[in-house]
Amino acid sequence: MNMVKKLTGVGGALALALTLSAGSAAAQEHSFKMATGWGGGPLMEIGAQAFAEKVAEMSDGRIEIEVFPGGTLGPALKVSETVQQGVADMGHTWIGYDWGVDTTAVLFGGFAGSFDSERMLHWLYRAGGAEMQAEWRDETFNLVSMPLFIRTSEVFLHSRKPVKSLADLQGLKLRTAGAWLQISEGMGAAPVTMPGGDVYPALERGTIDATEWGTLWENVSPGFHRVTKYVIIPGVHQPTAPFELVINKDSWAELSEADQDLIRDAAFLTTMNSWLTIGQEDAKALEFFRAQGNEIIELDPEVQYAAREAGLKWAEEQAAANDWFSKVLVSQQEFDNLWANAGRYRNVKVRGRD
Repeated sequence: MNMVKKLTGVGGALALALTLSAGSAAAQEHSFKMATGWGGGPLMEIGAQAFAEKVAEMSDGRIEIEVFPGGTLGPALKVSETVQQGVADMGHTWIGYDWGVDTTAVLFGGFAGSFDSERMLHWLYRAGGAEMQAEWRDETFNLVSMPLFIRTSEVFLHSRKPVKSLADLQGLKLRTAGAWLQISEGMGAAPVTMPGGDVYPALERGTIDATEWGTLWENVSPGFHRVTKYVIIPGVHQPTAPFELVINKDSWAELSEADQDLIRDAAFLTTMNSWLTIGQEDAKALEFFRAQGNEIIELDPEVQYAAREAGLKWAEEQAAANDWFSKVLVSQQEFDNLWANAGRYRNVKVRGRD
C-alpha cells in the first residue's frame, strides 16, 4: 500500500516508515534527468531540488535525479512536452501551463474560482483529486503525474501602478498564465504570458505594468520590489497553486513497484514541506517589502468578489463543452459543499482578528 495513505505522524514514526520504504525497494540503480520551469528560487530549492534530494535519501542513493534549470532541456513553459518526448525523464511544472491544450489543467493547478490551499490539499490527497489528475494526464498527455509543491495564495500583483479598484484594472498590462489570461482580459486588463526569467526585465523596461508570480516570500528572490513600487494583495486570481511532477511513462516503467511508491512518497513529503515553509515565510515577507519602500495595497472587496465570480462563470462555460473539466469541477464542488461550514468547527473567533 502506498505510504502516502498511511502517513499520519512525524518524528521517529515517520523516519521508521521512510526507512522501511527505502529498504523494501529493489536494489536496482537509476539515473534520471528532470526538466523544470525555474531558474532558481523556492520552486527550485524546496520544490524540484528538495524532491531530488529526498528521493536520493529514501533510496540510499540508488535513484539519482539531476535537476536542470528552466530552458536547459526545453522551453520553460513546455516541460510536459519535453518529458513526453523523452528529452527528460521527468519534470517539475505548473500544470496550468497546459490549459491551452485542455482547460481542465487549471482545476488541478488553481484558478480564480478555486478554494484555498488547505482545502486543495485535502481534495487532492483525501477526496480523489490526485487520482483524477493522474488519470487525466495519462489519458490526455500519456504522462505519469502527481502533485509536487503547493503554494498558499499568491500576491495579486507587483505593480508599477497602484491597483485597488476595478477601474484600476482597465488596460493594465500584466504578466500572468493559465485561465487568468482569459478571465482578467474579460475584466478589462491587457494580459500577456512569458517565462519567469523574462518578467524582471519586462518590468524594468516598462514593457508590462505588473506581474503575478508567486507568494509574498517566493517573490522576494526575483527582486520585483526593486522595479515596482506597489504590492497588491490578496491573490484573487490564484487562491492556491499546486505544482506537478510529470514522468515519462517509459522511465516510470523502469522502476519497481516499490520504487514507484518511493517516488510518490517523496513527492508527498516535498509538497507538505513546501506548504508549511511558504506559510511561515509569507508571514514575515510583508515587512520585508515595506522595509524596501514598497506600498502594500489591499484590493477592494468588489474586485475580490468580481474575480471569483468571473472565475466560476468561466469554469461553468468550460464544463459545458469539456467532459473531463465537468467531471473534475463536480468533484471539487462536492468537496467544497462538504467543507462549507468547516469554519464553524475549525476556527475559534479571536477578538480584534475577526
